[in-house]
Amino acid sequence: YFFLSHLAFTDVSFASVTVPKMLRDMHSKDKFIPYGGCILQMYFFIVFCCLDNLLLAVMAYDRYVAICHPLHYTTIMKEGLCVLLVAGSWLVSCGTALLHTLLLAQLSFCADNIIPHFFCDLPLLLKLSCSNTSVNDLVIFTAVAVLGIIPLSGIIASYGRIGASILRVPSTTGLRKALSTCGSHLSVVSLFYGTIIALYFSSSSSDSNDKAMIASLMYTAVTPMLNPLIYSLRN
Repeated sequence: YFFLSHLAFTDVSFASVTVPKMLRDMHSKDKFIPYGGCILQMYFFIVFCCLDNLLLAVMAYDRYVAICHPLHYTTIMKEGLCVLLVAGSWLVSCGTALLHTLLLAQLSFCADNIIPHFFCDLPLLLKLSCSNTSVNDLVIFTAVAVLGIIPLSGIIASYGRIGASILRVPSTTGLRKALSTCGSHLSVVSLFYGTIIALYFSSSSSDSNDKAMIASLMYTAVTPMLNPLIYSLRN
């Protein structure tokens, strides 16, 4: 529940970064955002997106320990380690977002700019810049490789070990307990990464931004809304 409380706060904050502005624009003819507001929105969007990703990986490790080492769970997952994992996730997320923001602030935007999206997405902002963005692109690629692949690999490895542990003792009771322990988390992980993968394929397969915007709406608003429902039903 310690990790779950931080995930809940992250989900609420993640949706609050984009949804209120989107709803305002839907009911207003003046769809604009000042430069400072755009930078601020992008910063908090990156913070909570990275934090969501890292917390899901931390919670996968927690589920692995609970199922594969149940008798040592309280010894391994001490309060100090839990606090350290969450604090590290916050530190990495804020540092990554600050790096992207500082690099973006050094770019020049030469004319009135139209963002074909409902929030200030970093790749779209880089396309609007009239400066050289090669450093920004390199940092984005590195961040995605490190903060995307490593947590996802950790989640896959955790569930791989959980699956192997269940198969070693094939019983209906053991399978039911495992699903009860990690079913909610597995559903949330599938929603989060499923929508991001859908966003990647939709943006690469079509020149239109419509599919990309729908996929973005799924993981910025719909997924954070469904996460509390999934865990509430589990409880």
